[in-house]
Amino acid sequence: QVQLVESGGGLVQAGGSLRLSCAASGSIFGISDMGWYRQAPGKQRDLVATISGGSTNYADSVKGRFTISRDDAKNTAYLQMNSLKPEDTAVYYCYAHRFITYWGQGTQVTVSS
Repeated sequence: QVQLVESGGGLVQAGGSLRLSCAASGSIFGISDMGWYRQAPGKQRDLVATISGGSTNYADSVKGRFTISRDDAKNTAYLQMNSLKPEDTAVYYCYAHRFITYWGQGTQVTVSS
């Protein structure tokens, strides 16, 4: 079992920045990729960013604004979000893949215009 705890969400004005953290614990050996999805009210959960080894992948809507990173010594993944827009408002979910996919509880990000 892998447990994921997210932090760092909140309310920010458009153009501002936030950094989300996702701390993994439990059976963390062998975690391959980690990343973030987000879900806005009434919409499906969409991929935001992933990191696997040294490779990263981003949704087109966040390229150039968001940066995903991972500190294996701390078993933590980060999502640095800059130039935030109102359309980035959503619940952000961290995930980790180790044989199956584990999910965090989600953290709310609200961007005001």
